[in-house]
Amino acid sequence: MALALGMITIDCADPRVLAEFWTQALGVDVEADYGPFVMLTRTGNGGPALAFQQVPEPRAGKNRVHVDFSAPDREAEVKRLLGLGASELARHAQPGIADPEGNEFCVAQAGAH
Repeated sequence: MALALGMITIDCADPRVLAEFWTQALGVDVEADYGPFVMLTRTGNGGPALAFQQVPEPRAGKNRVHVDFSAPDREAEVKRLLGLGASELARHAQPGIADPEGNEFCVAQAGAH
């Protein structure tokens, strides 16, 4: 049996706010909006879909899991994401970025993985 990654679901306070950020960041659309659960369409490269699930408790501490992305021009992509509402957490081999709710992710230079 082969396990396949189909979707990554992120707990959050406001799924629609995060969906707005991530649709712009990834160039995808909202596939389903059930209020407390919003699912995006998959990216054109066949990666997993992202979904956002409303939870009552606030985020506490560092993410236990984060998503890594890559871009042909990492610096330009980080600048674009910051303009969409992301925040830069750290600068090292892969810039540490957070979405508007503080969920952490990285952006690597394409081909550097």
